[in-house]
Amino acid sequence: MKILRRNKEHFKIGLPPGALVYTGEQSLKEVEITIISYDQEDVYEEKITYENLAEHLINKKKVLWIDIVGLHDVDLLEKMGLDFGLHRLTMEDVVSIDQRPKLEVFDEYVIAILKMMQCIDKESEIDEEQISFILKDGILITFQERPGDVFQFVRIRILENRGSIRKRKADYLLYALLDAVVDNYFVVLENIGEKIESLENQAMEDPSTKTLAALYQQRRQLMELRRTIYPIREVIGGIEKNAEHKISKDTKPFLRDLYENTIQVIETMEVFRDMSSGVLDLYMNSLSNRMNNVMKVLTIISTIFIPLSFVAGVYGMNFEYMPELTWHYGYFYVLTGMGIATLGMLGFFRWKKWI
Repeated sequence: MKILRRNKEHFKIGLPPGALVYTGEQSLKEVEITIISYDQEDVYEEKITYENLAEHLINKKKVLWIDIVGLHDVDLLEKMGLDFGLHRLTMEDVVSIDQRPKLEVFDEYVIAILKMMQCIDKESEIDEEQISFILKDGILITFQERPGDVFQFVRIRILENRGSIRKRKADYLLYALLDAVVDNYFVVLENIGEKIESLENQAMEDPSTKTLAALYQQRRQLMELRRTIYPIREVIGGIEKNAEHKISKDTKPFLRDLYENTIQVIETMEVFRDMSSGVLDLYMNSLSNRMNNVMKVLTIISTIFIPLSFVAGVYGMNFEYMPELTWHYGYFYVLTGMGIATLGMLGFFRWKKWI
C-alpha cells in the first residue's frame, strides 16, 4: 500500500523564477479543453481547441467553467496564461506538479492548488494528482494532469440541474469542486481504515515479516497523507479570510462547512496514525508472546528431562561396585521411577497452571 509518484523527467535547478517546466509525465497526446457555460435556465458543454476559446469568453452573464486536462504543452499553457492575465509565477505553479497545496490571492484572481488522491486497486495504492483552481471575473479555470472521476459528479449535477449550483455564481462552483476533492479524502481514509483493521487481525493471529513490511508501508503512506492534507486546512480557511473580494456572502457559510470537513479529515488521519502505531506495537507484542510460548514449552521439556538425565548419568558411570547393577529388575525399577517423576512434574505444572 503506497502513494504512487511519477519520476521527474525535468528539473528546474538553475532556472530563473517563472520558468515553465512540466515536472510530470505526459498522459495525453494533446491538451483537452472542456467548457461548461451555464445559468439557472440553460447549460452548455463542449470540448474546444485553444483557437476557439476566445469566442466563449464574450458572454459574461453566464458562469463559465474551463477545465484543462494535460499540462505537458507548456507553450500552449503559457499563451493561455497571457490571455487570462495570469502571473507567470502562477503558471509555473500550475505545471510544477510537486507543488505544496497553497493559496495565493491577487487583485484580479485567486489560485488554489490541492492534491487529489484516489485508491486505484485492492492493495490500497493511492494515486496522487495536483489540481489547480483559478477564479477570475466569474470564470473558474481548472488545470489537471489527466481526466479524473471526482469532477464528474459535479459536472453531472450541473448538466442535470441537481442541487443549487446552477442558481449560483462561479465562487460556489469553486466550493463544489473543492468539496468533491475533500470528500474523496474520506473515501481514501475509509480504505486505509479497512487496511489497518486487516493488518491488526494479521498482527494478532499470524504476525510475519510480510505483515511487518505492510505496517511500515502503511506508516509511510500516512506520513505522505499528513504532508498533503494539513495544508488544505490553510487553503480552505484562507479563501474565506483573504479572498473576500472574490467570494460572495452566500458562499461563505459553505466554505466554513468545508473547513470543518477538512478538520474532520485531519482528525481521522491522526486517529489512523495512532492506530497504525498501535498495530505495530501489537505486532511486536504478539511476536514476543509467541516467542515466550515457545520458550515456555522448551523450558518445560528441559525441566522434565533434567532429573531423567541425572538418573541416566548416574547409572551410566562405570564403577564396579554399584549394588543396583546386580538387581534382576533394576532396569524396570529405574524406568518406573523415571515415569513417576515425569508424571509428577507434569501434574505439578498443571496444578500451577503453567501448562
